[in-house]
Amino acid sequence: MKLRLAGAVLLLVVAYYVYLPLPRGVCEPWKLMLLDALFRSFMRASDVAHALGICHRVHLLNRVVSLVEVIEARSCSTINVTDSELGGVPARVFQPKGEKTLKRGIIYFHGGGWALGSARMRSYDRLCRKMAEDLDAVVVSVDYRLAPEAVFPDQYHDAMAASRTFLSPPVLERYSIDPQRVCVSGDSAGGNLAAAVAQTFSTDDSLKVKFKLQALIYPVLQALDFHTPSYQQNQAVPILYRPIMARFWLQYLGADAALEPLLLANNHSSLDEPGMSAENRAKLNWTTLLPAESRKHFRPVVRKAGLPGLVRRVPGLTDVRAAPLLAEQDVLGRTPKAYVMTCEFDVLRDDGLMYVRRLRDAGVAVTSDHYEDGFHGCMVFASLPVMSRVGQRSMNGYIHWLNQNL
Repeated sequence: MKLRLAGAVLLLVVAYYVYLPLPRGVCEPWKLMLLDALFRSFMRASDVAHALGICHRVHLLNRVVSLVEVIEARSCSTINVTDSELGGVPARVFQPKGEKTLKRGIIYFHGGGWALGSARMRSYDRLCRKMAEDLDAVVVSVDYRLAPEAVFPDQYHDAMAASRTFLSPPVLERYSIDPQRVCVSGDSAGGNLAAAVAQTFSTDDSLKVKFKLQALIYPVLQALDFHTPSYQQNQAVPILYRPIMARFWLQYLGADAALEPLLLANNHSSLDEPGMSAENRAKLNWTTLLPAESRKHFRPVVRKAGLPGLVRRVPGLTDVRAAPLLAEQDVLGRTPKAYVMTCEFDVLRDDGLMYVRRLRDAGVAVTSDHYEDGFHGCMVFASLPVMSRVGQRSMNGYIHWLNQNL
């Protein structure tokens, strides 16, 4: 009897910990709750380790990722998989076997807030392997440096170095890649790097080969407004909470973690902030850039007074290499044809939707692929053990677009 009672109490405690009220419409909410409970446990353990001085919170999280997710490069009957380097940056290469005909080429940057993850993770290995097989393409997944050891612009420089080498004639020839059919892509923080690379390369007239496409998966593109409608609507929706995104930004920009409350309150973009120009405010004015169905009932949060000089203390906040949404119109107009995936239940939804609008206003052909039941990171949970239905749909939609356009 006592054993049954103890079991019932334990079950209730677990259910209480796992259960999280989610908005209606989220795909398979119980799977998301279980994922969130797992992530919350690791995040809290990492916070404790950080507070006790045992290790940096990011180091513990990446140690867990390495133990659970990182796998060796394993070839199969159709794809040759090797670990290599591009421009001095580690990368995993997925190359179709068989005929030596010219292939499509894709360089991919993984997500993880510029601090977590790896191209060697099982989820990214499966994604890139599927892309290589379904598209008969050479896929290069890049292991750029991570925070806190590396901070902006280190990750950007790694992405640039790997991309420049990827487009070089010797590499294109070595992997039999068609120079007319190359794409830069990435998810979340990797989508940020992909967008920044696409912008920089679009204005570099010294390049003989340029990307035909840019494919951005729920990209993070700005850090000046943490009160867009999607940040307000989804601030408590897993797996990417609003405070976690602010923390990722501060780590990436090498800034003081104590600034997190100021960012979350939009004090860094207050009206008395001298580092915020009228031009930059217009580039992320969601009241004009977002469609009515995304704006909904939400109101802008613009502080009259904040902490003047904060942008000068953290210059990366307005550096277009870190915040691609702030690019000039003429730069955007020279970037390649684009695909932008967004998810309704994602704090970053509006970053992507505003970028879609700005690209279209600049004359770029854009496919906006929005998942009404999607959440941040859903695509990398398409396979076991999660087998997210929206993850599978989004992955198939992404690969289908690449197949039709690359």
